[in-house]
Amino acid sequence: MLQIAVIGHGYWGPNIVRNFMQIPTSQVRAVSDLDEEKLKSVQALYPGVRTSTRYEDLLEDEQVDAIAIVTPVSTHYELASRALDAGKHVLVTKPFTNSSAQAEELIAKAEAKGLVLMVDHTFVYTGAVRKIHALIETGDLGEIYYYDSTRVNLGLFQHDVNVLWDLAVHDLTIMDYVLNKLPTGLVATGINHVPGEPENVAYLTLFFEEHLIAHINVNWLAPVKVRQTLVGGSERMIVYNDIEPSEKIRVYDRGVDYHSDPENIYEMLISYRSGDMWAPHLDLTEALRTEALHFVDCVENGTTPITDGQAGLRVVKILEAADQSMAQHGSYVELDWS
Repeated sequence: MLQIAVIGHGYWGPNIVRNFMQIPTSQVRAVSDLDEEKLKSVQALYPGVRTSTRYEDLLEDEQVDAIAIVTPVSTHYELASRALDAGKHVLVTKPFTNSSAQAEELIAKAEAKGLVLMVDHTFVYTGAVRKIHALIETGDLGEIYYYDSTRVNLGLFQHDVNVLWDLAVHDLTIMDYVLNKLPTGLVATGINHVPGEPENVAYLTLFFEEHLIAHINVNWLAPVKVRQTLVGGSERMIVYNDIEPSEKIRVYDRGVDYHSDPENIYEMLISYRSGDMWAPHLDLTEALRTEALHFVDCVENGTTPITDGQAGLRVVKILEAADQSMAQHGSYVELDWS
């Protein structure tokens, strides 16, 4: 049984602890947090779990096989690096690191030590996103034309990262997984309405080879919560509404067909196709449970996680380029994947 230690028991930490405690192949051995009140809640729920305000105690515990890092992004690099140095497998929450340079260092260190390094891109492990991935992989949607996502709500304002790093990171992880294509460049614009704080409204457009484009709208100042993604293909289209309780995905057999008139090269005929809509069956297993099982399996079998360090690095590179574009008032930034 894999022995897990968790650093950080704030907003997301309790969910990580609960899922690793509930699956039969792992056990949470220890939890660390600077707030002693949060540690008391751990002791109340799980009396057998050790707690400490010193994360070093978890790294020094020889019985601990893996460390889950559930802390602000500014701490990810140091904590993950020290955990790898201690010979522990690592699961780190999103965003992976503050910079691509830090991400590359962690990837190299994990590879050199033969340790699993996985990034908590939770949405990749939802039944809805995995279904979208399968529909694209099997070619059911045809050629993918666009990926358009809106992720807005009122709050929570972050002080250490802008709205792209906080909200768009989810859409970028989903996009990276379902499209399995690398954007060639991007344009990002954003604005800050609170003096001295990072951007709270932002728009990100990503360009790909061929005819694929992606657009992400994120906002901490919206009056309602919206979590909707459209994926348009030449054969079918998807509406993914994460707030919808039952039919999170709807597939539409709708689109347009183009017909060239051989007698008039300047005339293009467009016909509209309107077929059925259906909501495919989805796996309703909690995403974190699926992710926890996957992490344990990767550690036990030495396999590469779906959301490995490279997946985290790709997202961080896009976020870095988006920051650069925003600082230049929406200038085009080319992405270098070499």
